[in-house]
Amino acid sequence: MPYEVRGVVARGKGEAVSLETVLVPDPGPGEAVVNVQACGVCHTDLHYREGGINDDFPFLLGHEAAGVVEAVGPDVTGVEPGDYVILNWRAVCGNCRACLRGRPWYCFATHNAAQKMTLADGTVLSPALGIGAFVEKTLVAAGQCTKVDPKAKPAVAGLLGCGVMAGLGATLNTGNVTRGDSVAVIGCGGVGNASVLGASLAGASKIIAVDVDDRKLTWARDFGATHTVNSRTTDPVEAIRELTGGNGADVVIEAVGRPETYKQAFYARDLAGTVVLVGVPTPEMTLDLPLLDVFGRGGALKSSWYGDCLPSRDFPMLIDLYLQGRLNLDGFVSETIAIDEVEEAFAKMHRGEVLRSVVVL
Repeated sequence: MPYEVRGVVARGKGEAVSLETVLVPDPGPGEAVVNVQACGVCHTDLHYREGGINDDFPFLLGHEAAGVVEAVGPDVTGVEPGDYVILNWRAVCGNCRACLRGRPWYCFATHNAAQKMTLADGTVLSPALGIGAFVEKTLVAAGQCTKVDPKAKPAVAGLLGCGVMAGLGATLNTGNVTRGDSVAVIGCGGVGNASVLGASLAGASKIIAVDVDDRKLTWARDFGATHTVNSRTTDPVEAIRELTGGNGADVVIEAVGRPETYKQAFYARDLAGTVVLVGVPTPEMTLDLPLLDVFGRGGALKSSWYGDCLPSRDFPMLIDLYLQGRLNLDGFVSETIAIDEVEEAFAKMHRGEVLRSVVVL
């Protein structure tokens, strides 16, 4: 018998979300049902509501979540009922050319649950990023469940499911920041500040946070930024160069996803330095750079998708660091809210008032 639960649904482009009855089927082969305990309100959910991802309405929103496995289907061996898990939206297949080359974080065949969750009238729901976690229980592929230490609070643990992992991974995995490096981060929302935190964790000697909002720059200081630059009033390229002896930063993280800020990142790096794009651009955006500058400056221009993370490797390690007091994940939780307060959380996010609102169920 399907589970009958409450979930946050976006029925149409730009429409306010609504709290609906959702039917969650019993798990089939390779699937798991998870009791969601907490789920962060991420910009990606707002993009879904606005039709910026695709038009497969209605969407069951939410994807940045932690909870406890309720039930598993046949052939599931990695998790069992009672396991405390973080949900991830890239369940690696283990068989594609990337996985077989030992690079599963580039998996080309990630998978989701085969069955569909529906509204009470049978309307099929599209779960955000294959998860759909603004709901009391959700159906996922078992590979989307990563076991972690249950001592970590759900409101904190779930943030590794998307934005915080993207930022930490952009610095640690994609940027390969190490001791003594100089790092600049352009854009200090949740992802950017996670990049700042990652640079601090890696032992970067200088961490320069750039944003147009002084409030976000204050948050960046809390996560380990050694210098801040308000790019509304100061040329960020010149400021970053000045703070790095005229050279530019070893690694520049672009956490906005716009051509103009990407150009700033490109010219703010040292010769042979690295630019990491973790901000998500929209389909119509294009980039115009002199090819001679791309050639002449050397280094690496990288994009970071989900922080190039491997959940089975990274989630437990980061949770352990958090429980040791070495990783300030609590700082990302601006507020906890009820499941019927997601629409207002979107408004606060749009106004830049929060790093993360977290739905607690």
